[in-house]
Amino acid sequence: MLIDRLRTSSCMIAIIAAILYVDARYSVPGATGLYLVPLLLIFALGTAWDICGLLLRAGFPMHRGVTLLGTAMISAAPAVVMIWNFAAAVMPEWVTPYPEDCPIGLMGWTTIAGVVAMNLCFLDEIKDYSVASDPLGVLRRLCASLFIAVYVGLPMSLLLVLRTLGDDIVVNSNAPDAFGNWGLAAVLTMIATTKSTDIGAYFTGKAMGRRKLIPRLSPGKTVEGSVGGLVLATVVAGACLAYLFPALSPHNAPPLALALLLGPLLGICGMVGDLAQSLVKRACGAKDSGSLLPGMGGVWDVTDSLIFASLPAFLCFAAVA
Repeated sequence: MLIDRLRTSSCMIAIIAAILYVDARYSVPGATGLYLVPLLLIFALGTAWDICGLLLRAGFPMHRGVTLLGTAMISAAPAVVMIWNFAAAVMPEWVTPYPEDCPIGLMGWTTIAGVVAMNLCFLDEIKDYSVASDPLGVLRRLCASLFIAVYVGLPMSLLLVLRTLGDDIVVNSNAPDAFGNWGLAAVLTMIATTKSTDIGAYFTGKAMGRRKLIPRLSPGKTVEGSVGGLVLATVVAGACLAYLFPALSPHNAPPLALALLLGPLLGICGMVGDLAQSLVKRACGAKDSGSLLPGMGGVWDVTDSLIFASLPAFLCFAAVA
């Protein structure tokens, strides 16, 4: 079990580090984050696959294919602008940059993808409907598919948009077309801060945990552990703001005081995301969310806290970008 966990973790870290390096080194203005789209889709589709599996094993009717398609469309919707600008940079004689005055903008593509995903879910049910169809089954499949696509897709889409923040920050006055990686630093700070909450909560809870937080959903979580997790999250947020941002985007680091808001906010939202996953697992009568990651469980075990922390992270960084 431990060997499998270490192997899986090592492979994940190596792949993620390689993709992050390529994105930081070779992104072009207007298309930053494009190289992260495959990684984003792996985690989004893996999470959706885990939730579909939980519901199916619990006897909940649903169509997995259209659910995964809707999740992918919503998650990667902002990539439309990135692909457009990348094509403009590679083939300037054929493609012009994405219009700045376009009313759809960057985040509007997520709305469009959400509407299209909803329509596809209905079309999928219309295609298979017959007089003998179970009306409750139809409604349950629609609700399940739309819930998963929105629950996974919208936060993942926000993470992609978060990567694009600060695109106008120039890092080298001698190379005016060289843009910084402010958004990449924001994404890494968000992930490190949110995930450090789990580490702090685990060790603090082991050392001095006495009072249970919500024993009905997660018997292992304690009040003392949660406080320890929030403290560590604040420290990690401060370290990222003090060292990571200057390293990746030295000309416009956020104020260090932001850590006092970012740490507790992302820590609390991350814990709520973990409890939300526990709620679904309890409702489905399951112990694990999945088995796609040997030794670690399901992909949802990796993304549960990030899904809930994506919105507050985006709002905080958008306010200071």
